[in-house]
Amino acid sequence: MSEKKKGKVTESEEEGNLQVSFIFPNGDRYEGECCRSTEGVVRRSGMGKHTSASGVTYTGEWHDDKMNGRGTLEHPSGALYEGDFKDNMYHGTGTYSFSDGTKYCGSFSKNRLEGDGEFTDSQGLVWIGGFHNKAAPGLKLKLNM
Repeated sequence: MSEKKKGKVTESEEEGNLQVSFIFPNGDRYEGECCRSTEGVVRRSGMGKHTSASGVTYTGEWHDDKMNGRGTLEHPSGALYEGDFKDNMYHGTGTYSFSDGTKYCGSFSKNRLEGDGEFTDSQGLVWIGGFHNKAAPGLKLKLNM
């Protein structure tokens, strides 16, 4: 929690890590592990759950007060991302399940579909190939035999 963030902090120390329950002024909530910097600033670090006032929930790894590592981000619409995060963005390998039932499994870079992946459409057909942001030239239908 950087110096700009204020709210209610409940701390308990376990093996050098802080366990906190923190409510932000905007209604967001964080429960999980933190660490204290040499300057005394408390930052999310380790495993934790952040729930925004609008209902978006992230459960997973934190480093330097950002979503970094493996985690799950759930939206109130039903959309769900499970995979790697870097600096609060989808980055690495993951699965994004859209609220309409379609799904993308593959590579992400800075919140964008980037690289090899599979897209499952609303009829259950699986399309494989290279993705680049919103484009996917040369997709091929994956046949299950």
